[in-house]
Amino acid sequence: MTSQSTATLRSRYVEQAASDLEEIRRQQQELTERIRVLQQEEALLVDILTLAERTPSEEASPLPEQAQDEPTLAPARSSAAGAPRAAGGRATGSGATRGRAAGGSAGKKGRQPLLGDLLMELLGSHDEPRLAKELRDELMEQHPDREPTPQVVRNTLESLVAKGRIRRHRQQRSVMYSLVQSAKPAAAKS
Repeated sequence: MTSQSTATLRSRYVEQAASDLEEIRRQQQELTERIRVLQQEEALLVDILTLAERTPSEEASPLPEQAQDEPTLAPARSSAAGAPRAAGGRATGSGATRGRAAGGSAGKKGRQPLLGDLLMELLGSHDEPRLAKELRDELMEQHPDREPTPQVVRNTLESLVAKGRIRRHRQQRSVMYSLVQSAKPAAAKS
């Protein structure tokens, strides 16, 4: 091999390595963001389970079954600090989650309405479908004490779609939501 062909080959390897490194860093950023979103979803689910354990069910409907070997949350009133505890004894959720579970904002101000109910009210006040971002902005304007992330709002909206309470509309790359018109409009708003 000549020195020129060796230099060309070496420069190709360097370019390929730099390209691969850039792609790996991009993937790491995507995974970091996905982990952050999953942690927010976990905190929301812990809040839901904690709330479900503390409030009697109106319809006495059971929670989805949990695998027998998965850790369960102990009732919040049995823990010394008031934070939900996993079976291993460590506190679960974020600091904000533990604060709410310990009776932070919910205990002092009374029971706050569920995010899904607030979103249903907002959708009911509009005739046309709304973007999740618009709903979140309107929610934060009307309820400054609530600051759900955009992902939590979208997850809640998708949960309501799955329950048949709202309808999803796709317009090109946008997803919009509207209230399902039913025979019982009063029941949907209560």
